[in-house]
Amino acid sequence: MIDPNENVLLKALPEATKQRLFPQLKIIKLPLGKVIYEVGQNLENVYFPIDSIVSLLNVLEDGASAEISVVGNEGVVGIAVFMGGESTINRAIVQSAGRAYKLSASVLFDEFNDNQILRELLLRYTQALMAQMAQTAICNRHHSIDQQLCRWLLLSLDRLASNNLTMTQELIANMLGVRREGVTEAAGKLQKLGVINYKRGQITVTNRQKLETLCCECYAVVKIETDRLETY
Repeated sequence: MIDPNENVLLKALPEATKQRLFPQLKIIKLPLGKVIYEVGQNLENVYFPIDSIVSLLNVLEDGASAEISVVGNEGVVGIAVFMGGESTINRAIVQSAGRAYKLSASVLFDEFNDNQILRELLLRYTQALMAQMAQTAICNRHHSIDQQLCRWLLLSLDRLASNNLTMTQELIANMLGVRREGVTEAAGKLQKLGVINYKRGQITVTNRQKLETLCCECYAVVKIETDRLETY
């Protein structure tokens, strides 16, 4: 049975807060590729992933996009609700299918204003998310597609219970903001090195330790900051 405590933020809430919020949570399925919200959309709900991963993307006028951060069971999708904005400047799309708890944005907003402990938790999480966004921007500018793919795979693995990812190369390319051919080449290198197995949209990481050695420093920077701020 799914438990809200499987989300790190929800688990960290005081018992009194859980008693108020948990009855209002609704478990939903998030299929691969589902767009949770688009740029400029007013947020009616926030989402606490359990075994799914949601990517936040910046989108240009011509439709081009690139991932700026990922959210899994460590966080919440929809921080604009309590950061002073009614709408978001990003697109949120399901990167890895699974489930999440949905909560009314107005309920979270009221609780955020009245509950100091919840407010501090959400602000600390937001700081970690901003650190991930900043490092992603640096990585996309200065590191190779091979390194970006390694970082992306590691961030995904940290948010899943297994080493298996269901993901097409086209979707990965859209996330990284690069050409599909670049992802195909990078994935082929990792497979030849025995780091991953890739077949029909299924990626299995077979050697995580080697994957970490092939990655740039960006993954470690993000993980250290996330772990530091998640010590609830």
